[in-house]
Amino acid sequence: MRKKENHILKDERKYLPEIVLGGIDGSITTFAVVSGVVGASLNTSIVLIMGFANLFADGFSMAVSDFFSVKSNNDTSKICPYDEKNKTPTQSAFATFLAFLIIGFIPLLSFVFSLITKNYFIVSNQFLISGILTGLSFLIVGFFRGDVLGKNKFKSSLEVLLTGGIASILAFLAGRILHFIL
Repeated sequence: MRKKENHILKDERKYLPEIVLGGIDGSITTFAVVSGVVGASLNTSIVLIMGFANLFADGFSMAVSDFFSVKSNNDTSKICPYDEKNKTPTQSAFATFLAFLIIGFIPLLSFVFSLITKNYFIVSNQFLISGILTGLSFLIVGFFRGDVLGKNKFKSSLEVLLTGGIASILAFLAGRILHFIL
């Protein structure tokens, strides 16, 4: 009975690495795009256009890369451990894409709500709210990254937060500098 329970648990977690990777990339790249656009002092519609373009194009790109990676691993038994062969390229790509879209949408939430609700607080603080929500998503996805890697979950959370924060600062500064140059 214990073996069967372990197998079920393993199957439930089979795509967790793809979900974590897609989530990390989705939240970091989307918030970096948001930060760059805000740094360039462009309006909310540009944030949403660039943010959604990133969500779908980069998410699709990651999914395709994941598809070919799993397919190649399945085709080459020397590279891939036995457990990995149970992953289908299509399901793996779908898990990556879905995680990218869902978690990558978090940085855009406050901008979408500001357009829908016209709430003064949200409109005036949409970048701050986006940063806080994205920071929380970095911490949560980092926690699961630690779980997948079998590492300290707190340290992993902080690593993802730091990485995402640095990417966002760099994008903001690039946007700010280009705003003044152009």
